[in-house]
Amino acid sequence: MKLRFFIILSIIGLAEYYSFLVVRSSVRNLQPVWRTSLTGLYLSLTAISWLGLIFFRTVNWAAMPHLVRNLYVAFVLGFVVGKILILLVMLVDDIRRLITWLIYSMAYKNSPSADTGTVIDRSVFMKQAALVLGGISLVGFTAGITNRYKYRVRKMKLSFDNLPKAFKGLRIVQISDIHTGSFDDHKAVAHGIERIMHQEADIILFTGDLVNNKANEVDEKYKELFSRLKAPMGVYSTLGNHDYGDYVEWPSRQAKADNLETLKKIHAEVGWRLLMNEHIILEREGEKIALLGIENWSAKANFPKYGDMNLAWEGLAEKNVPFKILLSHDPSHWREEVTKKYKEVDLTLSGHTHGMQFGVDSKWFKWSPVQYVYNEWAGIYRQDGQSLYVNRGFGFLGYPGRLGVLPEITVIELA
Repeated sequence: MKLRFFIILSIIGLAEYYSFLVVRSSVRNLQPVWRTSLTGLYLSLTAISWLGLIFFRTVNWAAMPHLVRNLYVAFVLGFVVGKILILLVMLVDDIRRLITWLIYSMAYKNSPSADTGTVIDRSVFMKQAALVLGGISLVGFTAGITNRYKYRVRKMKLSFDNLPKAFKGLRIVQISDIHTGSFDDHKAVAHGIERIMHQEADIILFTGDLVNNKANEVDEKYKELFSRLKAPMGVYSTLGNHDYGDYVEWPSRQAKADNLETLKKIHAEVGWRLLMNEHIILEREGEKIALLGIENWSAKANFPKYGDMNLAWEGLAEKNVPFKILLSHDPSHWREEVTKKYKEVDLTLSGHTHGMQFGVDSKWFKWSPVQYVYNEWAGIYRQDGQSLYVNRGFGFLGYPGRLGVLPEITVIELA
């Protein structure tokens, strides 16, 4: 823990150091009044950013006007990421300069100093490039708050040899990670619900994180909104890591337990069948498939293992059901347990990662920092006849926006 803290602190220190050097170099040739003003503005913004981070838990963010809060969070994230980008560029340049110096030192050991004008010019270019990248980050994260309700419908057809004929063409709509406590535009969310209903799903499946922390985030207006989700074969749900209230302080264990019970009741009140380490059998034209749902189960140490596949699987073998769908919030569960111990699960649906709400997410190329933590973080994955789909999330958390990775409504047609 101490080593990790030291590494993080070192990275932050280097990022601040290099960023200041780049800013100072950029304003060096300006008039003194402009040079002083811009340097002072940069230092002030840095101080404001760090004060917000240091006192994050003591600030009453909920009392702030939504626009002010969103702009502040987006600005700080863009500012921090921008400085990390500056650090990377300047480190590359310093390493290049060190190598160049070593080569010149050895090659011209007894000769007059070589002309290093090109080296200096290149360094100036690298500083300018670093500054541009930092600026793009700042603008990008700020602009990203306009994307937080730009729901993207992703459609795909998945084929399975063992799928009963009666279920060929079954339309599944998957949503995940609603995070009701982050919403600040009821009308925009209502539009997202309408888009879900326009898909004419046979069944709707929700894979966890209805709230950020507390059940009361789902007030009456959102209960009414979520209750609009209907499908001929029903709406089924499971819990995610945020639904347990693990990330806030409670006056007592009982208060935390009561919160979870209230959240479970909310699922029922809006017409969602919450699956808690259990399975149900779905029938269509005399044929059957199984739908399993477990509580949050993660292979990552920072997230809980409340789920129990043994309980969900109990009695299923005797029912002779040829096709099985699993709802499991955290995609790390799939590789760690499902593909190893439960090879009869044909399709697993997960969420959790949000695609980190930041990255490149195109048909030809996908990248997000979250991929360095999760092997499966967005879209479809297959292994030995088993499939996993990771939804990018309907809502947002922390960063009140989406940059490159838009909120998702998934439509899966079974074939």
